[in-house]
Amino acid sequence: MFWIKLLGGLIALIGILGIRVISQWECGVVFRLGKFVKEIKPGLAWVIPIIDSVYHVDMRIRTMDVVPQEVMTKDSVPTKIDAVVYYKIFDAQKSITAVENFSYASTLLAQSKLRDVVGKYDLDTLLSSKDKIGDEVLRILQGPTDEWGVNVKSVEIKNIEIPDNMKRAMAKESEAAREKRARLTKASAEEEASKMFTNAARTIAESPNALVLRQLQTWQEIGAEQNSLIILVPTEFAKIVNQLTQK
Repeated sequence: MFWIKLLGGLIALIGILGIRVISQWECGVVFRLGKFVKEIKPGLAWVIPIIDSVYHVDMRIRTMDVVPQEVMTKDSVPTKIDAVVYYKIFDAQKSITAVENFSYASTLLAQSKLRDVVGKYDLDTLLSSKDKIGDEVLRILQGPTDEWGVNVKSVEIKNIEIPDNMKRAMAKESEAAREKRARLTKASAEEEASKMFTNAARTIAESPNALVLRQLQTWQEIGAEQNSLIILVPTEFAKIVNQLTQK
């Protein structure tokens, strides 16, 4: 009777020790005496205690920060650039058996490829085409990481740091470009105004009445803006005075 109870207790203990719970976002990889046996889907599962070992692999989309990398651009400008990589494991077995530490290996690979890609572009392209550079790094990473059971979803360039003297030079360049546009706009306005004045002068020269109307308008504006006395001299009287002075 004692041995029966002992055997029953031992069986119950083995049954309890063999129970494994796999979360919804995980996949269980079972190794029996060091050899891959199967993958366990989310839920309740049972394995042989001591003989079987279970590795829980997170199958959700995960992020990986690429530490700032000091890179020399194509036009010899030292920059510091960092990025974030989004990836997801699609083969739980490969993520364990094909690489020792897929997260660390992916980080080192991303750092290396980021330096290689950035070194092919000049500073202006680097600042204006961050999405293009991120897509190129993504394409390069997808080949090796597929062999590790990891699918890289996206590579986003977060920040690009440049030396302070280069920032000042870029600010001066931008200021000079804005000043150039302002001067061109002013010159264009002056050219347009000169053409309009020429047309107005031609019209006044061809029509004496237009000249008189312009004089009356000018006097009206002076009288409205200044508190002064205006003496109007008839045109004929001005002509007589002019003839007398010439004699």
